Amino acid sequence: MRRLLLALCLLAVPAAGFASPVQSLLPGAEQRGAATFRFLGFPVYQARLFTRGAAPLDWSQDFGIELTYQRRLSQKDLVEATLREMRRLGQPAPARARFEACFQAVSPGDRYLAVSQGPDRVKFLRNGRTACTLSQPGIKRAFMSIFVGANTRSARFTRALLG
Repeated sequence: MRRLLLALCLLAVPAAGFASPVQSLLPGAEQRGAATFRFLGFPVYQARLFTRGAAPLDWSQDFGIELTYQRRLSQKDLVEATLREMRRLGQPAPARARFEACFQAVSPGDRYLAVSQGPDRVKFLRNGRTACTLSQPGIKRAFMSIFVGANTRSARFTRALLG
């Protein structure tokens, strides 16, 4: 019996390591929606939107978006794509160096979680560990609009993410 219990505990440990830390940053958060972003038909990342109580997205409330990457992407690609999308959406972007401090290259299975902390702050975690916090006026809307804004690259993706 002890061996069975020990085996079950050991099996549970890896699963716990992959749980999202969103609850510690956004108490009461539940997954609202999920979607896979594809480029030329190939999956790039799976996204999950977290809101308090899985409520519909409300820009006046804090929320989180978690991306689990399906492909290898360099730091340069992540930073450039983020800045390009923010510019395309007409949003003010932080300096490139600030994003370079936040984002590292990713491999399949790597996760980034962005959680807003008011309108002017977004905290980023990479694989459950703090990567950085960006603070500037309007950064929440500027960054999160890439995924859940009115003019995203894929309306279908955004609808699924918004639940």
